[in-house]
Amino acid sequence: MNFRTFILCGAAAGLLGACAAVDVPGPGAVVHATLETPSVGTRNADAADDPAIWAGPSTALAGVRTSGFVAGTDKKAGLYIYGVDGAVLQYLPEGLLNNVDVADLPTEGGPLVVLGASDRTPGQEGIALFRFDPVAGGEVTRWGAIRTDLAEPYGFCMRPWRSELHMVVTGKDGQVRQFVLTADAQGAPRAREVRRFAVGSISEGCAIAADDGHLFVNEELVGVWRYDMDPASGDARVLVQAADGERLTADVEGAALLTDGDSRYLIVSSQGDSAFGVWRLPRTGEAPVWVGRFAVHAGPGGDAVTGTDGLDARGGAFGAFPEGVVVVQDDVNDGGQNFKYIDWRDIRTALGL
Repeated sequence: MNFRTFILCGAAAGLLGACAAVDVPGPGAVVHATLETPSVGTRNADAADDPAIWAGPSTALAGVRTSGFVAGTDKKAGLYIYGVDGAVLQYLPEGLLNNVDVADLPTEGGPLVVLGASDRTPGQEGIALFRFDPVAGGEVTRWGAIRTDLAEPYGFCMRPWRSELHMVVTGKDGQVRQFVLTADAQGAPRAREVRRFAVGSISEGCAIAADDGHLFVNEELVGVWRYDMDPASGDARVLVQAADGERLTADVEGAALLTDGDSRYLIVSSQGDSAFGVWRLPRTGEAPVWVGRFAVHAGPGGDAVTGTDGLDARGGAFGAFPEGVVVVQDDVNDGGQNFKYIDWRDIRTALGL
C-alpha cells in the first residue's frame, strides 16, 4: 500500500469501520491510459513490478504476428510477455523475478533479443536470462543465468554501450554490480563483472543512457543519481534530483528513457505520491533539465494508476502508438495488479513539450 492510500484509509477508518485501497493519482498533468493488460496471476498481493518494451521488424511470437512486445514481471511467480495490444502472449513461471529489461545482442548466429531480470529466488540469486529469435520467430525461452553475490537482487537494466552489452543489477542493500554479456561459440551466455560499487541504501530502478555513457540509479529514500558507464569511474556520481516531496516523493522507484526525435527524456516513478517526474536530457551530456510531472487518471482505457514500481518507455511506432508508448505498473486494479500503456503523445501534450 502506498503512502497516499494509507493516509486516506486512516482518515476514513473511523467513519467506515473498514478500509479498502483507494485509487488516487498524485499531483501532476493529467493523462489517461490507452489500454491495460490483464492482471498478473498472483492476485491480492504486491506482485506486478516492472515492464520492458521491445520493438523491431515484424515477427511471429507465440503464434501471433507482431512488431513488438512488453515483458512484465510478477515478482512472486515469473514473467509475462504481452502483445502491443496488452494481450498475454506467454507466461514463464521462472521464480521471483523483480525488474526486467530487454536489448538486442548480435551473435555469430544472427541477431538475438535478450531479456534479463533480477532474480531473488533463494539459491539462484542473480540475473535470469531469456532469449527470442526475431528472425525465426517462436517463443521467449530460458537462456541461462548469471549468479551474483547480492543477497537480494532488486533493480536491473541493460543496454549496448561501446559495442558491448552491459547489464547493471542493483541490490536491496544498495550494492551494484555491472557486467558485460556475450554469447560463446555454442551460443551459451557468458558474463564478466567489470565494476561494483555501493549506492548507500536500498536501490532499485536504473536506466542506461548509452549515447552519453550515463547510468541513472534510483536510491529509493534519497533520489536519482547519475553515474558514468565507464567502469573506471568507480562510484563517482552526481545527484540529479533529491526526493524533495515536490518533484519526487519517496519511494523513488522505476526509471526509463525515451527518445523523441532530437529530444530525449528521463521518466521516474514518484511512488510516494503516485505521479511521474520527467527531465529532458541535453545531447551535450549536461545536467538533465526538469520539465514537469504527470499522473495517470481513470479513463476509457483503464483505471487510475497509483504506487507505480517499475516503468519503461519507447519512442517511435509501437502498435497503436505511432510516436511512442510509456508502460507503467499499477498497484490498485480490479482483479489484481497489472500494467497500463500510455500514449507518449498524450504525455507530451499534457506537459507542453
